[in-house]
Amino acid sequence: ARVEQGTALVDKAGVTMTEVGTAIRRATDIMGEISAASSEQSLGVAQVGEAMTQMDQATQQNAALVEQMAAAASSMKIQAHDLVEAVAVFKLGQGAVTHAPRQVAVPHRPLAAVTRKPIAAPARALGAARMAEPVAKKTVAIAAPKRAHTKVASQAAEGEWGAF
Repeated sequence: ARVEQGTALVDKAGVTMTEVGTAIRRATDIMGEISAASSEQSLGVAQVGEAMTQMDQATQQNAALVEQMAAAASSMKIQAHDLVEAVAVFKLGQGAVTHAPRQVAVPHRPLAAVTRKPIAAPARALGAARMAEPVAKKTVAIAAPKRAHTKVASQAAEGEWGAF
């Protein structure tokens, strides 16, 4: 009876050892899956970080382009005003002289400063920063044209007048 009881205990221990081995294999498989999922998650986080860096670079490039466009618009406004002043000395068809409209000072509000870590900016952004510097207003002195009393000018003037 003790031999049979010992054999039963050995069989039971063998089954238990097999179950322990199976449980260890399952735990090892689960740990492998966790490790693989962790690696995939790390890769995904790295890709999100890279995408955010690219978006930041695009945002900074856009900001540089906006500054460049603002500087160009300001320069064009000054040039247009100078052109109006230069053309204002000429008389129009009915002998009326027009003067350049007075320029109204518009307060300049600087763009909000963006506080981010600097990145390697493209050469265009560097050029944009230079163009964004304020441009000094140029003054152009133009002498008023003298009236020429020529025969052609007199005939042209007579052609504009009608009899009443």
